Amino acid sequence: MNRFSLYILLRIILMIVTIMVGCWLWWNSYQLVVILVAPLLLVQIFGLYYYLNRVNRKLTLFLEAIRYEDFSIRFSGDNKLGKSFSGLNHQFNEVLEAFRQTRAEREANLKYIDTIIQHISIGVLSFDTDGKIELINPAAFRLMGIYRLRYLDELKNAHPDLSELLMQLPAGQKSLYATQNGQQLSIHAATVRLQGRLVKLISLQNIHAELQQKELEAWQNLTKILRHEIMNSVTPIVSLIGTMQEIVKYDMATPDGDHTEAVEDLKEALETIESRSKGIMNFVNAYRDYTTLPKPQFTNVNLKQLVNAVSNLLLPEMKAAGIIYRAHVSPDNIEIHADETQLQMVLINLIKNAMDALEQTNKPWITVKGTLGNAQQIVLEIADNGPGIEPEAMERIFIPFFTTKKKGSGIGLSLSQQIIQMHGGQLKVVSPPSKGTTFYILLNT
Repeated sequence: MNRFSLYILLRIILMIVTIMVGCWLWWNSYQLVVILVAPLLLVQIFGLYYYLNRVNRKLTLFLEAIRYEDFSIRFSGDNKLGKSFSGLNHQFNEVLEAFRQTRAEREANLKYIDTIIQHISIGVLSFDTDGKIELINPAAFRLMGIYRLRYLDELKNAHPDLSELLMQLPAGQKSLYATQNGQQLSIHAATVRLQGRLVKLISLQNIHAELQQKELEAWQNLTKILRHEIMNSVTPIVSLIGTMQEIVKYDMATPDGDHTEAVEDLKEALETIESRSKGIMNFVNAYRDYTTLPKPQFTNVNLKQLVNAVSNLLLPEMKAAGIIYRAHVSPDNIEIHADETQLQMVLINLIKNAMDALEQTNKPWITVKGTLGNAQQIVLEIADNGPGIEPEAMERIFIPFFTTKKKGSGIGLSLSQQIIQMHGGQLKVVSPPSKGTTFYILLNT
């Protein structure tokens, strides 16, 4: 028998003895003495009740320790009362120790994350739906040129439009913001729900140097292209003009001679000049088309009807070239918010590029497939079994006026990419060597 049970038994026996003594004194007319015995009996009853509620008090203390995260408490005072009490105390202590370790790990992780946030060069801030700042790091202060911020509205003095932009920027979206000191901030938004509250997390990154570098590279590429195209046309024109001058000066100098051959040479030279001049005009028109693309006029477009319209337009030409063509859209009711004419232009361009790539391919085929991808993203896939794109050309195919074809302006893919980007989507290409080419148009529903 453990000590707890023995103590209970002894207390009960003592109470019985006290009651018996009280009864004996009552029957023997010692009522005054009974009045003295009664408080003793009450003390014994209260002591037994308090002793029996030891476990409840311990459980209450244990739960309070968890509630207030006071894990320094240890249960061991009544281990001598028996194995059950010792085992209970041990389990209580084990649970509190587990909570203590969990809290220590959590605090260490929070400290680690806070250290990272405070030292990274990317600005980070978070705020609630009322615009109250909950977190902000030194990089965010530095990028915005301020030294303290409690509410987003306080930004209006330094950055009049920034607070409204941060509040309205949807989660998962990006935006660019030009500060008054010339910085270009890339802003990315995310939202999290903490204990039922919606909190928006914003990251700020200065990409001014990167934009300048990209702008410089773009101008350099454009200059190379313009120089190449103009020199290709102007050089032969200048040469031909010199030749024509020589013909006029020497071959046609005598008024009575036979000038038939000289006239023919002049006609040929003029035709060549006309052809090269038209080439320059076509190049300028292509450049104008690229730089003056109109904004999309968005409507609800059924994807299957769009693909069928383009297929019917190009199918006779593909049959004449012996190309096997398949188009499939599933499900049939996929709708996109887009400019139908511009998307038709993109599809026609991609399919025509595939047709050009299949000129030397045996049993050529082209497939167009439209499906719903992850996160309700629409995927249009245009695939062919042509020779593929050379690795060195893969990085340049979307550069304006770059082309690997003998004929063509090199503007089609860059225009297609621009159109898809204006629709909020992406144009990607996969082309393993000698294994065909697949273009992917990714659009949001």
